[in-house]
Amino acid sequence: MEMPIIPFLICFPLLVSVLMFTIRVNKIRNAVAYISAVAIITGTIVLVVQWAIGGCKPIELYVEVEWIDRIILGVELFCMCLLTYLCFKYKKYWISLLSICPTLLIAWLDLFGPEREEIFHIYVDHLAILMCLIIGVIGCLIVIYAVGYMHGYHHLHTEIEDRRYYFFMLLFIFLGAMFGFVLSSGTLWVDAFWEITSICSFLLIGYTKTPEAIVNSFRALWMNLLGGTALAVGVVLQVIDTGNDSLQLLVSGAVLRNAGCVIPVALIAFAALTKTAQMPFSKWLMGAMVAPTPSSALLHSATMVKAGIYILFRLSPAMDGQEIGSMIAFIGGFTFLAASIMAIAQSDGKKVLAFSTISNLGLMVACAGVGRQETIWAGLFLMLFHAVSKSLLFQDIGAVENATHSRDLEDMHGLIHRLPRLGVFMFIGIAGMFLAPFGMLISKWAALKAAVDAHNIMLVIFIAYGSATTMFYWTKWMGKLISATNDPPFKDITKRNEVISLTIHAVLMIALCVLFPILSKIYVEPLMLEMFGVAHAVLPMNVLYMLVVLICFIFIVPLLAYVFSKRIKDVDKIAYMSGINEGDDDSFTDSFGEPKKLVISNWYFKDLFGQRKLMVPCIAITTAVIVVELVIIIGGTLL
Repeated sequence: MEMPIIPFLICFPLLVSVLMFTIRVNKIRNAVAYISAVAIITGTIVLVVQWAIGGCKPIELYVEVEWIDRIILGVELFCMCLLTYLCFKYKKYWISLLSICPTLLIAWLDLFGPEREEIFHIYVDHLAILMCLIIGVIGCLIVIYAVGYMHGYHHLHTEIEDRRYYFFMLLFIFLGAMFGFVLSSGTLWVDAFWEITSICSFLLIGYTKTPEAIVNSFRALWMNLLGGTALAVGVVLQVIDTGNDSLQLLVSGAVLRNAGCVIPVALIAFAALTKTAQMPFSKWLMGAMVAPTPSSALLHSATMVKAGIYILFRLSPAMDGQEIGSMIAFIGGFTFLAASIMAIAQSDGKKVLAFSTISNLGLMVACAGVGRQETIWAGLFLMLFHAVSKSLLFQDIGAVENATHSRDLEDMHGLIHRLPRLGVFMFIGIAGMFLAPFGMLISKWAALKAAVDAHNIMLVIFIAYGSATTMFYWTKWMGKLISATNDPPFKDITKRNEVISLTIHAVLMIALCVLFPILSKIYVEPLMLEMFGVAHAVLPMNVLYMLVVLICFIFIVPLLAYVFSKRIKDVDKIAYMSGINEGDDDSFTDSFGEPKKLVISNWYFKDLFGQRKLMVPCIAITTAVIVVELVIIIGGTLL
């Protein structure tokens, strides 16, 4: 079965990136960006339809494509030269070694290494299709949003050089590389596209060229290149030990306890920890906050961090009951708890979202490490809900910042009254993060049940307390949004294309909640059958439908708040301040006749849970666990 749409999805964004760089007229470039985004979304839908017509069965394509291998190797060598130049330019010499060494190792394997079996280089199944939908739909909506956002961004930040042509070039390269990454079956191709996504994220984080952006971009680079080095070594060992570079054959070999597959699986899983920003590699994702909001949305929701989750889900059947699975589950669970605790101490909205991303990625990683049907079922829904919710929230907070010139949670008091449209979008995004099936009700429960069944006591503790702390910081934020206020409304300057993207995201979020049982039945359970050979319903359908009805009521709250906000004419007497109120709802005279100012603020526990307090010990613990476990796995295999 030929599927020309696959080369289109990989190559078309790369060709568009060239146009983005060469076109310097903003209006023309914006039009090309819109048309290209729609074309990619359409191409993704065509791919899904063709796959469905074929019976929704795994499709393997492209066997004899040696000339493509040479092109991809050439791209890898070019990326190595580019990174080496930038590392020397900014005097980060040692980082260049993390690009030079693995690239030359892959070049040796490709040109002079042992002869490899012929394999299918493209593999399309339920998991690949799910990732393509996230990349194609959510990623392109971010591109549409970015057109309007970047226009306002450079009007507000006139001190930053306007390089939108460069920014949009990177966005489209990123999308093409991600399509190549999730559709590739050969680990040599996976390694190449992995490298391209790492470079794009590095360049996006450093877009503003400020000293902080440069430092943070190089931190992201070396951490991701460290993972890329582990991936390259794992690929080379796989070829030497098994004679092929197929990801599917690697997993099946590991499931059958083939000793030659153990170390490659461990190294590739370690690489995934860097890409998913698990501790001790979490700081690169926090540093990514300096980039413009569309970059944050793209890196944290749609693509970059999902690459590592995708690989871990692929490897999960091979990790069930294995030492590497226990390590991955521990690191993921620990990151879930630690990052959610540190999120409590954050008042900057983007930092809350960043820590929340790290935390929830940790839970997905833990699900993959346990490697059971229940955890993968939960992990897949976690990934899907997270992609839509986080993309919506990052875009919304960017629009709020443009309107209010602040992204501090305390400045969002009564936002649903002062910026109703953006406030409702934000409420829906937060509800999708911890009130919908994504959060406290179903997915975490399934993960918790699987951890109990696996007798993994540490993971049970991590999930239980991590879920509690997650609820703590989200309810603080949600309470701020729906609070009554006398403050004047803000002028909503959100551009039409931003509103289109936000609206589609909000509709998708609600649709996912409503269609949750159907998705489980017709899509996720067949995916389980592909991965594990057997599949069963994690929860009865009648329970899922009952929960959907309850969830629908959650989304009525912001609508009621908006309706009642129109009827409230005077809220001067809402707050009683134990004295003589001055009529402005925030000033009063106390019992000693002293004028006082009322300040309403959340408590952030920065002295207890702040990043400076917890990050270093968390990094030390996770580093020790990874080093010890890898030594045990590699040493035990070699001996």
